[in-house]
Amino acid sequence: MRKSFRPIDMYKLIILDFDGTIGDTNQIIIDTLQTTLCTLGLPKRSKEQCRRTIGLPLVESFRAMMPLSNEQNRLCVETYHRLFHEKNKNYKVNVFPGVIEAIKKWHNDGILISLASSRGHATLAAFVSDLKLDNYIALVLGADDVKIAKPDPYPVLKTLKQLGVSAKDTLVVGDMSFDILMGKRAGCRTCGVTYGNGTVDELRLAGADIITDSLMKIDSMS
Repeated sequence: MRKSFRPIDMYKLIILDFDGTIGDTNQIIIDTLQTTLCTLGLPKRSKEQCRRTIGLPLVESFRAMMPLSNEQNRLCVETYHRLFHEKNKNYKVNVFPGVIEAIKKWHNDGILISLASSRGHATLAAFVSDLKLDNYIALVLGADDVKIAKPDPYPVLKTLKQLGVSAKDTLVVGDMSFDILMGKRAGCRTCGVTYGNGTVDELRLAGADIITDSLMKIDSMS
């Protein structure tokens, strides 16, 4: 899908989602969501039902799947964090093909790169460090760094303010409709990637300006 679009080197800032855009964390997230529900004796949810919540802050993910009291939701979040860290103690994550190359190319071209994720800041920063991307990422923004999460534009607006870049000079990239809606509501151009957790139809419905199956293809599609 392509709308009126600017060449990638015309942007001063690219804001990236992490899960499903940089890191291939789909399976571990879904497994941990399902194990959390099982551990707490809550109703089971399918992989598809879990997939639809990826990209939301964890405190909203469980409630998106079923009605929960505040105490039940608190236990879900605590249990998820414990199980996730047990499953991934070393903060290792597989990266989608072409992602690291694209980030390094954009950085070398003078484009600022930041992250806006619904993942907590500590684990997000640990993943960035493990991937040796510290020198390429200008700002890491996790769920606990913002007052209001995706799909609200707040994470993008906070990023723009901190880095001193305007919305018209920014591209927001993500794999879920939440990412696209966040970027659009902040007045930025958006790019949806199809190799993550979202579908083409979901990205199109959210209003993505461009949809691609590889970050390395954005230049040629612009």
